[in-house]
Amino acid sequence: MPLHVTDYTWTQTDSTVHISVPLKGATAAGVDIVSTEEYLKVHFPPFLFEAFLFEPIDDDRSSAKVGNGVAVFTLPKKTHKVWEHLMITTDDKETKKEIRERALLTQEQKLSAELKQKAEKRQAEKKYALETMMKLEKVERDRIQQMKDAEREKTTAELAAWQLRQKQEAEKAQQNQNHQIQRNPDTKTPGSRQTDIRKNKQVHSDAEKKKKKIRAQLPPPRTCGNIPVTFTPRVFPTALRESRVPEEEEWLKKQAEARRAMSAELEELEDLTEEERNPDWLKQKGDKCFSNGDYVGAVNAYTLGIRLNRKLPALYSNRAACHLKLRNLHKAIEDSSKALDLLTPAVSANAAARVRARVRRGSAFCQLELYTEGLQDYEAALKIEPHNEALQRDAQIIRDIIQGSAGQNGTQ
Repeated sequence: MPLHVTDYTWTQTDSTVHISVPLKGATAAGVDIVSTEEYLKVHFPPFLFEAFLFEPIDDDRSSAKVGNGVAVFTLPKKTHKVWEHLMITTDDKETKKEIRERALLTQEQKLSAELKQKAEKRQAEKKYALETMMKLEKVERDRIQQMKDAEREKTTAELAAWQLRQKQEAEKAQQNQNHQIQRNPDTKTPGSRQTDIRKNKQVHSDAEKKKKKIRAQLPPPRTCGNIPVTFTPRVFPTALRESRVPEEEEWLKKQAEARRAMSAELEELEDLTEEERNPDWLKQKGDKCFSNGDYVGAVNAYTLGIRLNRKLPALYSNRAACHLKLRNLHKAIEDSSKALDLLTPAVSANAAARVRARVRRGSAFCQLELYTEGLQDYEAALKIEPHNEALQRDAQIIRDIIQGSAGQNGTQ
């Protein structure tokens, strides 16, 4: 049974009631307060203060200050008048039980409404942040396009002006040549013309002799032929004898189905453009945010992409990398595990993606000081890329940490 607090104090005016409840050494974190129009409860185990108020109060304008070993309540009255007592004078347990249950129900509804309002506000803020980010990106694209258009128009105008100048200069040169011919007609004699013709023939004859001499010195061309070569049609880079055709075909089929899978039930689709409904576009958006250090923006982009298509492992793996940066380690483990579940069957085409997911999950485990689980992921990554020196170094560091911890435990 709780111990009821009786050494409280209260004062009043026509419009307000002030109540002071001593906390008897309890901290603010250990105090539970329930307040409605007709009921006030302050619970700090093993003590309990309970007041069935004489008249209704305005709970929305009420306030409470907890500190310095006391809880002070300021309760505005709904009706401005002086109360005869702080609490009702009845001792009927059923009446008090009804008031208590009604107050608890009201408090529960109030808390539920506040939680719902906060969730709606967070969702609206996320949506606004994503829309703002997309609008800024669109403004930047439009600015770049305007610069390109202006540069194209400038270059086109310069080219047209240059062509016009060339045409004008050619016409002017032709006019000068015609004018020169009209002023200086040909005055050569028939004899001089024949001499010029003979000289030209001699020059052409010497040139032909030189060409024949060069051809005579060149070796004969090699005989040509065709070598027929046939290739095995392959989607994957591995040789057919080294691959696992059924697993690879299953992986390709899963990827094709993932590209076609779209969630059409999201209400956000009504507010998004056609481009923003593309998970691949959202992935590129998230990658850009990540490279710029905007990890929260990247998480928002990847999350919307996942809501549009839950079968693309890259979205989960990249979001895990963001959670690592934000120190959301459990979420990083969850997303990496989901990516690994989707990266099946294990084929060469998804080997690099599996290594990234393993390393991200292993890093999250190690930051949580779960070194054994982290080492398992790093060793699994090394089986895929056994010659990766960075993975070898990280795995050895984890082994040293585990061995050092075991040595300390044995010494103790």
